[in-house]
Amino acid sequence: MSTPAETSADDMQPAPWWSEAVFYQIYPRSFADANGDGVGDLRGVQEKLGYLELLGVDALWLSPVMRSPMADHGYDVSDPRDIDPLFGDVAAMNELIEAAHARQIKVTMDLVPNHTSVEHEWFLAALQASPDSPERDRYIFRDGRGPDGSEPPNNWPSIFGGPAWTRITEPDGRPGQWYLHLFAAEQPDLNWNNPEVFEDLEKTLRFWLDRGIDGFRIDVAHGMAKPEGLPDHDWDTNALLQNSDDDPRFNHPSVHDIHRGIRKILNEYPGAMAVGEIWVRDNVRFGEYIRPDELHLGFNFRLAEAEFSAESVREAIENSLAAVVQVGATPTWTLSNHDVEREITRYGGGAIGLARARAMALVELALPGATFIYNGAELGLPNVDLPDSALQDPVWERSGRTERGRDGCRVPLPWEGTEPPFGFTTTGTATWLPIPAEWSALTVEAQLEDVTSTLSLYRAALEQRAFRPEFSGPGVDWYGSPPGCFAFRRGGGLICALNATDAPISLPPGEVLLSSAPLVDGQLPPNAAAWLI
Repeated sequence: MSTPAETSADDMQPAPWWSEAVFYQIYPRSFADANGDGVGDLRGVQEKLGYLELLGVDALWLSPVMRSPMADHGYDVSDPRDIDPLFGDVAAMNELIEAAHARQIKVTMDLVPNHTSVEHEWFLAALQASPDSPERDRYIFRDGRGPDGSEPPNNWPSIFGGPAWTRITEPDGRPGQWYLHLFAAEQPDLNWNNPEVFEDLEKTLRFWLDRGIDGFRIDVAHGMAKPEGLPDHDWDTNALLQNSDDDPRFNHPSVHDIHRGIRKILNEYPGAMAVGEIWVRDNVRFGEYIRPDELHLGFNFRLAEAEFSAESVREAIENSLAAVVQVGATPTWTLSNHDVEREITRYGGGAIGLARARAMALVELALPGATFIYNGAELGLPNVDLPDSALQDPVWERSGRTERGRDGCRVPLPWEGTEPPFGFTTTGTATWLPIPAEWSALTVEAQLEDVTSTLSLYRAALEQRAFRPEFSGPGVDWYGSPPGCFAFRRGGGLICALNATDAPISLPPGEVLLSSAPLVDGQLPPNAAAWLI
């Protein structure tokens, strides 16, 4: 676990707990199943807290566990102040928070403010109400275009494919208005110009903060606000699951008032924090989200998007640091999450992908700021090429079965044993996504007994990061390095070197603390990284 936080020379106040924290993202349905239904749950998480403490993380981020019909695996929320029975209940969440805190582990959870589920009581009421009613005004309903209103109100596409509008049938049976959904049709966008929407969000924030939640990951934090008139746009460069900085669906300036309102509430709860999912490329506009009166942290995905080369990784690091320094904020780092192909597969797969992923873990954990580890990254899990019949991501169907979606990085974790389900579920063999039999060597049980395993590497790295004073200082200084390599130094004295070439290289002077692969005659082998002091 982390040592006491550093103290700022300016005000002698301890730095906030999250400023150097290692967050562990738990995708609950894939982490551990305590009731035997093949889907992970909150009891499963609680039962594995000893493992997470042993791993050495500071905080958990729970992907959605609020009540939901699961059209988008929890990102379609029907009641934000309840736990879905698939994962347990509010009592189970209360117990998890208490048990985690007893182990000095913070707990944060996903918040989904851009949209609700079609089964939310507000949307059900809107369907029964008339156009221009207060019930409809909580969402974005519009009349259709054309003489009979049969065309969508504008030409916006959904992030998941297809149009961003769905037409409803009015209570009297006539074809009616259209509602906006930037994601699946089961996820209608809220109207953030309606004050009732923020009032309800405040109730949700306080509901969970009063139960001891330490913070929130805000889904689509660059969404919510929409431009006046919802104008058409040129979508020639549009792609599924992506948006550009000129995309009118996102990053409208009025979104910052929403984040200021959230921050005011969080400020009433000492230590509470929020990290936003911010898909904004421009550094100035990105930095606006993490100004002192808005979000505490913002996800910067450049490191996860970088290819495995010294040039690309260094550029991502420099860009990410530049994005936060202008507003005095804390950088964040992540290599994968529930929406991103796992790093081993991304870096080439097989032995070379694993070697590169291990190297990048040391690079990531050497950097200043907050780090987010996606469950299973510490086990060296690759993406899984699932059969068509197993796919559940709504992207698969909405794209006309042309985009396979994100299920390949969401396969349940292997814990123990030699055959699926590898201890993931307490009874039976069925799991919500199939676990490949070849993961028998990647179980937690097998890796804990192997000092050369990826899990052992993560444990050693997290321990060094937490307790050694060399891991301090806000920025990095770059060394001169051979082509295809880099080395940087933290203010506290840590040196991190990366060899992204196909030949061994000499290391900078210093004592080697840890390397992602054994040194060869004192040299750093290809596709490897090392820490020195």
